[in-house]
Amino acid sequence: MSMPAMFSRPAEPRRTLALPRTLLIAASVAALALSACTGASSSPGAGGDGEATTIAVTLQEWAVVPASDSAPAGEVTFEVTNDGPADIHEFVVLRTDLDPAELPVDEQGAVTEDGEGIEVVDEIEDLPVGESQNLTVTLEAGNYVLLCNIYSADEDEAHYAMGMRTAFTATP
Repeated sequence: MSMPAMFSRPAEPRRTLALPRTLLIAASVAALALSACTGASSSPGAGGDGEATTIAVTLQEWAVVPASDSAPAGEVTFEVTNDGPADIHEFVVLRTDLDPAELPVDEQGAVTEDGEGIEVVDEIEDLPVGESQNLTVTLEAGNYVLLCNIYSADEDEAHYAMGMRTAFTATP
């Protein structure tokens, strides 16, 4: 006796979405990574375009390092962290069209905050190493300088003169 023959259909070619799916996943990962790298985020609020913006800022010897050097005009929250490693810092937001390295200074090298062409928007004073604090301000479109303006008489150091300053722009 012979065994019944097994009948099977020829296999149809499988359609695969591997390449398009891979591209979609890669594009999604790239977009997520790009948004995470900017350090700036937007959420509903009272900004110039209906959005509030948050900017992470690191204070360290001897630099002010914002995650982004601009934000839309309107409400901006700076999330400021003092990474030290040794000194207390402050965070000052100045509105000015002056070059960040050319602000008027006193005899110790600290910025004269009431100097011509400078408007103090707001500040965080005396932020200890390892601590963070938020500062929310409303910025009009224009040029700003973010800086630490501490002068330490014990060390004869003006943090601004040591390089703790950077340009920042509020865009229309």
